[in-house]
Parts: sequence; C-alpha cells; structure tokens
Amino acid sequence: MDKLLFQRFSEATLLETLKDTPAVLIHGSRQCGKTTLAQSVGEQLGYHYITFDDDNQLQSAKIDPVGFIQNLPEFTILDEVQRSPEIFTSIKASIDQNRKPGRFILTGSANVLLLPQLADSLAGRMEIIHLRPLAQTEIAGEKPTFLKHLFEANLGKTVKCNGYKRLRESLSELIVMGGYPAAITRTDVKRRNAWYRNFIKTIIQRDVQDIANIRNLDLLPKLLSLAAGQTARLFNSSDLASPFAISRPTIREYLILLEQIFLIEQLQPWHSNRLSRLIKTPKMHLTDTGLACSLIGVNSQTLWQDKALLGQLLETFIYQELCKHADWHEEELKFYHYRNKDKVEVDIIIEQGLQLAGIEIKASATVTKSDFKGLKKLKEACKKQFVAGVVFYDGESILPFGERLFAVPISLLTPNVNK
Repeated sequence: MDKLLFQRFSEATLLETLKDTPAVLIHGSRQCGKTTLAQSVGEQLGYHYITFDDDNQLQSAKIDPVGFIQNLPEFTILDEVQRSPEIFTSIKASIDQNRKPGRFILTGSANVLLLPQLADSLAGRMEIIHLRPLAQTEIAGEKPTFLKHLFEANLGKTVKCNGYKRLRESLSELIVMGGYPAAITRTDVKRRNAWYRNFIKTIIQRDVQDIANIRNLDLLPKLLSLAAGQTARLFNSSDLASPFAISRPTIREYLILLEQIFLIEQLQPWHSNRLSRLIKTPKMHLTDTGLACSLIGVNSQTLWQDKALLGQLLETFIYQELCKHADWHEEELKFYHYRNKDKVEVDIIIEQGLQLAGIEIKASATVTKSDFKGLKKLKEACKKQFVAGVVFYDGESILPFGERLFAVPISLLTPNVNK
C-alpha cells in the first residue's frame, strides 16, 4: 500500500459509515487518493483488496459477475468499480442475502450515479463519499472551521481577527500546485507537468472508454484545455464548440462525460422570487487548479502577471476549497452562484437549510465598499436568512464592513502559510 502521506479527513466518515452500511463507495477523480484511503482503512480492519486495473480480475468479474462476488471474502475492497459495471447487480444480490455492515468498500473514478444502468442498483444499500484532491487544511493537518463559524455567525467574534499573512506571489504558487497528492510531492515543475500529461492520457485511455463510446478521443484533452481557460465563467457551449467541427449538443455530451469523471463541475445558479432579472446559466469550474494551470500552460510566474486569469483561477481555487470543507461539515450544504442581467453578482452562495451565506473573491490586498455590492443586494433580499457575506482578499485581518459583512484573508483557508 502507498504510504498515507496526508491524513484524509474523510477517513473518519468512512470508518463511521462502515459500522452501519453494507457498502460504501468512495468516488472521485483518478489519483485523488481513493485507493490509498481505502487501503489505509482496509489494513486497519482486515479487508481483502482487489483492483479492476488488474486485467485478470477485470475479465473474471465481467465473464462471471455472480461467481466473482460469491467467492469474495466477507470484507473486501473493490477498486475502480466503474470498469466492471456488471458486478453491481451481483453486489446488490449479495447484500440482500447478507446485510452485515461494512462488507464492501468500493472505489470509482466515475460518478456511477450518472450512469443510468447503475444509478438504482444499490439504492438503500450503499453510501457515497466524494473524495476530492487534497484541501489546504489536509496538507497542513488542521481540521477546517471556517464554514462552522460562518453559519454560526462567529466571524469577528470567536475567530481570530488579526495575525494572518498576505500570500502575494505564494497565491499563484498554491493555485498552480493544486491538490493532487502525486502532483504536490513533485516540486520540480517539469516533473509535475509530465505527471499531469500522463494523468490525462490515463484517464482518456481507461476511464473514458470504460463508461462511454467516444469516437474522437483526441478531442477530449483539447476540450478540457479550453474549459480550463474558461473556469469560473458562465457556461457557454458555443464558445467551447467554435474551435471544433462538432455541434453544440455533442460538446454538451463531452462535457457531461468530463463531469462524470470528476474533471469539471457546473455550479448552478441560485434563484429566488425575491430577486428579478436573474441569469439562469451555470458556471463551470475545473475540479483542480493545478490541473487547470497545466492544461492552460501557465506557471506561477506567468499566472501572477496575468491578473484576469489569476482572478478566474483564484475563484475556482476557493470554490473547490470550500467544497472540500463542506464534505466534512456536519450539515448538508448546497452551493450556487448569483448573477443578474445588470451584472450584479455573488461568486458563491452557500445554503444550509434555511440559512444562506454569500462569498465574493478578490486577489488584491485592498477591499472597498463597492466589493460588497452583490452581497448587500443578497442580504436585503434574504433578510434573516442571510447569516453572513464574505469578501476573501489577500489581506492580514478580518474586517467588518457593516452588519454581517466581512473582509476575510484568503490565508485563513491556507493554514501552512500562517505558521
């Protein structure tokens, strides 16, 4: 087993879930750490490990899925299950015969919930843990508390207000590094970029072909590179289709495929009958800024000089960090963006039940009242539902900008920088 270089905060969730659920699926992009996490827990609890990246195991499962599952030890890890969709029905039948908790730990590099033939196979029998690339708090080994304090309205109270460090050029370095464990451990830029090239090649050759019949496989890396340059922008299929001699519906199909293998995400628009003239178009985000930078072909120096691109990638960086925090948050959180036809916008809206918070993101070290324009409009519309509005900036202090409105240093999300 690969050494667990970083403590994954999802490990506690996995251990807890195995106590009362027959099967747990850890899904997320290839190389985000699913196998390492599954094996780490499996070694603690005595699980047998099988990977479908082994062609012999894969063929055995495809030819006789019933016999394959019946002959497994009682507690088994099945790695990369999207490569053998035939086994899901057999796993279901096995669980129906023996619903003992913790029987299967499954990992998958494709979202099986988006695969029609698999979506209902294990309903009520399986829980899903979404594992993303490493969060900055995981790299630092510190549990995140920002979202807890945000929804408890504790910013500026129990959270320390001063003593944060400005990131300056380190901001672009963090963005370029991203969160994939194998990329983080490669400090040489050339070696890191070589890893990303091989990463994309492996995904196209394995994961894509496992779940879809795509003729123009060579088009996907080009489309993904184009999408990387449009991260944090409103989704526009025409812009993405224009360089290629294919239709917009086909581009949409390819983008859904990239979403299935956890390389891009769509951030849906927030809607309310209390606000008018809303834009109903989702935003597109890549799931890792290190991957995005490699695809675009920028390093930390060139990114720092391109302020427009830095702003886009910083928005994606913070959005993804908050999504990772949300995976460990006690309450379910939902993420949206807000924009109206007058171009008033809020980069991220987070809902917790009936509560709501807004997030704006800036790369600069200064904040003005105008930076809170969208947050104020949201606050006026949502009244008591609105718990806080935050503008992240590259500063040193948490600053109040009116009732429930705060400027917050980006380095609050990057604990290593403040040590």
